[in-house]
Amino acid sequence: LLLLVYIFIMVSNLGLVILIFSSRSLHQPMYLLFCNMSINDVFGATIIIPHVLRDLLLSDSERYIHYISCVTQAFCVHLHASASHTVLMIMAFDRYVAICNPLRYSTIMTNRMVVNLSVAAWGTALVLVAILLGLSIRLSRCRSFVSNLFCDNASVFKLSCESVLINQVYGLGYTVVLLGSSIGSVTLTYLKIAVVCLSSKNKVLNSKALHTCATHLTVYVILLVSAFIIVILHRFPQLSDHRKVASVLGHVALPALNAVIYGLFNCKGLILFNVDYKDIFLFFPHFVFLFFLL
Repeated sequence: LLLLVYIFIMVSNLGLVILIFSSRSLHQPMYLLFCNMSINDVFGATIIIPHVLRDLLLSDSERYIHYISCVTQAFCVHLHASASHTVLMIMAFDRYVAICNPLRYSTIMTNRMVVNLSVAAWGTALVLVAILLGLSIRLSRCRSFVSNLFCDNASVFKLSCESVLINQVYGLGYTVVLLGSSIGSVTLTYLKIAVVCLSSKNKVLNSKALHTCATHLTVYVILLVSAFIIVILHRFPQLSDHRKVASVLGHVALPALNAVIYGLFNCKGLILFNVDYKDIFLFFPHFVFLFFLL
């Protein structure tokens, strides 16, 4: 089942990217920003699922990973999680400009702006995670057991017998800054969008706003709930098994759900933008795997 889900994630998300880049009518900021999320989902799933699949086929004594590989995996795991939030933040900004400043949308959301926003999203996540893992690899190691299904920052610094107070303080600050800025920016954006929709009596505008924001908001709420569950379970050592399950689901279920939600939205975009129907076949595997999984 896990292998089928992984294949579905790869095919559907890569299918989305190919579909968007191969159809000129979809070369719009909203769809190009979607590509960031699809690429991030492929990246996150590839870091976790093949490793877990390999360990499922091995005995306990054969389940090992080199320290450098463990640090690399931890870095990629946190980069995927951080980028999920930062990418959704820039997508929220795109929706804000489209609905609150529709006449200036084309002048604000240029190709250069899309590139700058994408670089900012990935760059911010990269810097935050680099500091996070940098504080952990500076510690000496006295243990060699990772009590998790995959390596993360906590797995790395728990290998040390030194004081990890700095790691815990920065880790907490990292979580607060990331989630706080994410929640704050998205909440502020949607409050402004709601004000515009309530003050406007244009039913067409309100319907379009609801349609374009529903996808983004659904994905964001799912991501936020998943993040809070993992953070909360970290505070209860006795629920470590539940945390392991939640962590894997966060890196497996979310990429699959994002592919379904964005896939359906983009296929509706095909009709709205009158894309050549032969392009739909690029996305056909998405529906095949979705059918079998359901």
